[in-house]
Amino acid sequence: MPCPTHQWEYAPVATFLYKLGRSAFRRRRLVALLWVALLALAGVGAATAPAATSSSFSIPGTEAQKAFDLLEQRFPGGNADGATARVVFKAPDGQKMTDAAHRAKVEKVVGELKSGSDQVASVTDPYTAQAVSRDGSTAYVSVSYKVSGMELTDATREALEKTGHDAQGQGLTVEIGGDALQTMPETGAGEIVGVVIAGIVLVLTFGSLVAAGLPLLTAIIGVGIGVSTITALANVLDLGSTTSTLAMMIGLAVGIDYALFIVSRYRAELAEGREREEAAGRAVGTAGSAVVFAGLTVVIALVGLAVVNIPMLTKMGFAAAGTVLIAVLIALTLIPALLGFAGSKVMGRKQRKGVQEGALRKEKPNMGTRWARFVIRRPVMVLLVGVLGLGAVALPAASLEMGLPDDGAKPVSATERRAYDLLSDGFGPGFNGPLMVVVDGDKAVAESTVSTIKGLKGVVAVTPPTPNKAGDTAMVTVIPKDRPSSVETERLVHDIRDATGDNVLVTGATAMNIDFSQKMNDALLPYLALVVGLAFLLLMVVFRSILVPLKAALGFLLSVVAALGAVVAVFQWGWLGSLFGVEQTGPIMSMMPIFMVGVVFGLAMDYEVFLVTRMREAYVHGERPGEAIVSGFRHSARVVTAAAVIMIAVFSGFIGMDDQMIKMIGFGLAVAVLFDAFVVRMAIVPAVLALLGHRAWWLPKWLDKALPNVDVEGEGLAKVTASPGAPQDSGPTLVKV
Repeated sequence: MPCPTHQWEYAPVATFLYKLGRSAFRRRRLVALLWVALLALAGVGAATAPAATSSSFSIPGTEAQKAFDLLEQRFPGGNADGATARVVFKAPDGQKMTDAAHRAKVEKVVGELKSGSDQVASVTDPYTAQAVSRDGSTAYVSVSYKVSGMELTDATREALEKTGHDAQGQGLTVEIGGDALQTMPETGAGEIVGVVIAGIVLVLTFGSLVAAGLPLLTAIIGVGIGVSTITALANVLDLGSTTSTLAMMIGLAVGIDYALFIVSRYRAELAEGREREEAAGRAVGTAGSAVVFAGLTVVIALVGLAVVNIPMLTKMGFAAAGTVLIAVLIALTLIPALLGFAGSKVMGRKQRKGVQEGALRKEKPNMGTRWARFVIRRPVMVLLVGVLGLGAVALPAASLEMGLPDDGAKPVSATERRAYDLLSDGFGPGFNGPLMVVVDGDKAVAESTVSTIKGLKGVVAVTPPTPNKAGDTAMVTVIPKDRPSSVETERLVHDIRDATGDNVLVTGATAMNIDFSQKMNDALLPYLALVVGLAFLLLMVVFRSILVPLKAALGFLLSVVAALGAVVAVFQWGWLGSLFGVEQTGPIMSMMPIFMVGVVFGLAMDYEVFLVTRMREAYVHGERPGEAIVSGFRHSARVVTAAAVIMIAVFSGFIGMDDQMIKMIGFGLAVAVLFDAFVVRMAIVPAVLALLGHRAWWLPKWLDKALPNVDVEGEGLAKVTASPGAPQDSGPTLVKV
């Protein structure tokens, strides 16, 4: 039976982890105490730290950001980036907002808003600011705040909502829009259901409540430490209240996965008759090695978000990467310690009885074995069906339109959406997305700019220029014809920039969204090249192959594009939209592609490492390529399937939320994991490996000598356990053929 030979010495990764696992098992009380102390310390830090505010949002290098910076210099105290609200009034049919009774009520609301909070910067009277529609049916009060939407206090929001509620009466319709009502989405029943499903899957996978509880317990501890640390440092590092959301999502997912694989390997080692401490050492030395390198791929993907050069995303990426590192450390130390406490209860009753009797029953081929043998017999058919199927799902991605959803994408039950619709009906669709034009020049330059903009297609109205005290800068508001997220409005922004000089800058929420989308689009390819390139090198070291990492990267790209196609079909085209609660179709969130690339790549490489590492382990120990594929599936398919189902359940929990952006993220990640785990890793990967045969593990001799051998398959553990003075293993040992 062929077996590869190597000339280099073994790197101490698997050996070090083997010793670490045994040490954590023996000193389990100390290890558990240290992790509990860290959790308590992080919890105290989070509890005593000031409440997190929103992170300062900026997009360096864009025209919209340059305009905001100029406004801060030339209009000090103008609160250009402060929150805004619009209280919209609609008169009953046959009446007008200019009627005396309605006018008195609106003026009362203006007075209440001015005195309602010290965070209010200004309130405009619609009757003096020309904020009444031409037919008189609709009017609105504009409220500007001194701070951003996420920095508003609950008391300020409650005062705004109470004022609007009190204004109802006499048939008057009152709705409130704007980012002043923006709040952090709260955890709903969907996420809790996802965690419950994860627990059920773990129980079915292990057949033991103890074994099922360990991954959930350690994942919660890891996420608790990570999120508490982020909360404690939020104000110091300007992390903001949104940073912990990504860290919690990713930390919970990988925390369960990493613990799941090590516990599964530990049970397999026990089933082979090894002593508990030896089994813990081998589980950490083999599956733990895969955890380390899988974790590194996730960290690379998250830290790589710095390439986008948007400070908020960079901080979110680093914070989530820190939570992943905590999950890796917990899997390598706390899991073997808890396995020491769990004793034999980590196995099901039938397994415990078989081990105690010393008889390893010859089990029937499991589903993974049968599936692998089927793929090996028909690799071309499986490959074609998988690639063509994902290719068909990916087709809608060709018509991807990116943007940032506005209030028009919210459900009709939200007051922001109803206010949005009232303004569109009364003043036109473009009224919800006014453009702010900043003119760096005197009065003559500003008036010339206004004349130029009025002549452009797609402009409904242009306000007279508002100069600053020095008279060297002016602001102009432009009302587009079309809604904020439309292609026509984006074209108008570019037309204004092309028709005016460098001293004229276009900004505002709509222009900022357009620039943000463009920046994300420009950064996608560099980010993809960096992440995939670094991960390719890492996987080449892990698998000692060129074709296996190449196949892994190509498979990942296929699953991500297919997932984007599904997102476009549901959220942009509206296919099956009602099933997923999509009430308003529109552009796909601009950060969705790059976000999916980063998160899904890390998770996809988890499955790749865990599944293919077991195949390489069998191949290194003498099995033929086809046999190695079957061995990998026999040992890992069930666990990888459980991990994927858990991940899908966790992400699907976010689909039930009202927030369109979070709903889209949850759907996209759930579908991406579904495609990658069950089509790419379970079907395309074994089909390609079966077709490649021995060539899958080929590596040029010069590269073989240059790359370090990290021994992720644990081949060197046989030498450690056989060395003089090493603990004797009562079970079978892995011998290099």
